[in-house]
Amino acid sequence: MNNEFLDKVIEDNEEYRDHLSTVDSSGKRIWLYPKKPAGRFYNARTWVSFAFLAIFLIMPFIKVNGEQFLLFNILERKFVLFGLVFTPQDFHLFVLAMLTFIVFIILFTVVYGRLFCGWVCPQTVFMEMFFRKIEYWIEGDSNEQRRLDKSPWTAEKVRKKALKHIVFFAIAVVVSNYFLAYIIGMDDVLKIVREPVSQNVGGFVAMLVFSGVFYGVFSRLREQVCTTICPYGRLQGVLLVKDSIVVAYDHVRGEPRGKLKKEKTAQPAQYGSPVDGIRASVSETPADTPAAAKPGDCIDCKLCVAVCPTGIDIRNGTQLECTNCTACIDACDAIMDKVDRPRGLIRYDSMTGIESGVRKIFTTRVYAYTAVLIALLSLDVFLIANRGDIETIILRSPGQLYQEKDETHLTNLYTYVLINKTSKEMPVSLQLATEGGQIQVVGQPPVSIPKSSKIEGAFFIEMPKNLLKGRKTPVKVKVVSSGKVIDEVKTNFLGPAK
Repeated sequence: MNNEFLDKVIEDNEEYRDHLSTVDSSGKRIWLYPKKPAGRFYNARTWVSFAFLAIFLIMPFIKVNGEQFLLFNILERKFVLFGLVFTPQDFHLFVLAMLTFIVFIILFTVVYGRLFCGWVCPQTVFMEMFFRKIEYWIEGDSNEQRRLDKSPWTAEKVRKKALKHIVFFAIAVVVSNYFLAYIIGMDDVLKIVREPVSQNVGGFVAMLVFSGVFYGVFSRLREQVCTTICPYGRLQGVLLVKDSIVVAYDHVRGEPRGKLKKEKTAQPAQYGSPVDGIRASVSETPADTPAAAKPGDCIDCKLCVAVCPTGIDIRNGTQLECTNCTACIDACDAIMDKVDRPRGLIRYDSMTGIESGVRKIFTTRVYAYTAVLIALLSLDVFLIANRGDIETIILRSPGQLYQEKDETHLTNLYTYVLINKTSKEMPVSLQLATEGGQIQVVGQPPVSIPKSSKIEGAFFIEMPKNLLKGRKTPVKVKVVSSGKVIDEVKTNFLGPAK
């Protein structure tokens, strides 16, 4: 096909980038009524969504050594990943894990586009696979919903709207409380539910706020979360390349678009789409017709637009609003089947693949990101594997000079903090690893540390004068648990200058 013609088609369609499909010229929101999708990808996404929901609902009840399997308690600065407790002292590990996650997002997006958004993003899963299905069940498909919203308020309309929003809010309460369980823990959520409101006013208010936010997201914001709020959607604009695999329209095969021509037949085809009652054929084009004028496979039925949950026309090309939900693929495949043309006019492919016919996934850029990702993952594994069960902080008391115990010994005062990072109680004791000295704990010596807790105290280090090396002498304090050294800290012993 004439490349100049294709370039002209793409250039003529670029105006869609100047505005959102869900906002009119006056800035008012255009409410979307996406047609109910159907097809192999939609069925696959439904099963993936059920698996996601099962994991989402079960995960807060899974515990490892008494700790929730996943917990992101920002309020108490406690994070649990796969049963491992991370405290503020592990902040460097958290930062490294976030860097690894960001590189993974970059690599994944470079190769597969917004595959995550269309298949396992919680916003998409709950909106398209649960809330939207409930809406179809109560109010009907897109045309029925549109008619209902435009109709006057009758008993039937009030009944449908009330039922829909009651169900929406009930689901939002359940979903929000589960999300809250990932923040404060399922035990605390169940405690708030079981006990009187007066005993957990703060927790009850938090649950109401969470429920209200989730209800607002799925009943009003909807696709606006994906098109204007989600930072990942904005990031993909700078991450996608021509080799990225995305949901794409094959403009080489589809352009120029040609309308179906009515043709008398003994038994008209029944298509169940905008081409109902029309024979699936386009008028024959003479052999001597220029290539640019020959109609492509797109019959311009606009069903791909009708099913899009963000209101875009995928035929315009890759757009920030596209979540790669595959609804347009199923719709187009159904039409192609009915007009006796090959599937895949809209498919998972890259711009390079469409224009050249060859998919090139593993590029130099992908290899570079993969190398960085493997290095970060290796560093993560190494640091986590060598992370101690006890975090020890020992500081010499500020403003305190050395004291003379007798003619041959000096003492320094230190404070200590012992943090138990495990989910079990740890017996501990402090010992001086430097020969010749000893530790004298102020008050009751540490015996054990409760799980995920810390203890604080003070102790003196006593050193012989003849072992001191000057103003500052390095010493080592070891933390022993059940006869095993689990941590060792270096500090300085202050003495007289020589």
